[in-house]
Amino acid sequence: MDLTSLIALGLLVILLVLLALAWRRVRVVREGGIHVALRTRVDGTGRGWKLGIGHYRGDSFEWYRVLGLNSKPDRVIARNDLEIAERREPLLPETYAMPAGASVLRCHAGALEVELAMGTDAMTGFLSWLESAPPSRNFPHAS
Repeated sequence: MDLTSLIALGLLVILLVLLALAWRRVRVVREGGIHVALRTRVDGTGRGWKLGIGHYRGDSFEWYRVLGLNSKPDRVIARNDLEIAERREPLLPETYAMPAGASVLRCHAGALEVELAMGTDAMTGFLSWLESAPPSRNFPHAS
């Protein structure tokens, strides 16, 4: 193989990867996904946010990283384990990695502390989904 063929093959592989990412994103969004940024390392630096798409599946919230090839969710958070600790506006260094007009929810999901950032409409839907848990569930309101 000459150099031109190797370059063409490399470009073809890159194109196929980009098409797979685009197809996955379109598929998840069409199934009722919402744009959500997530971070598991909660600190004051504003770093660690990852863009993704959230999807409700019964009693769990599935989060898919935008730039991931995995067809399985990157994070699954059970509604019964999820408690909202704080709701806040994003800090200036954080806004680059969030959907436009996002608010941040700091949550406890079992032993995991996680922050979710989403726009107003997505936040309304998320809180409605969370509040629609069975009556035996105590829900600390984040409004």
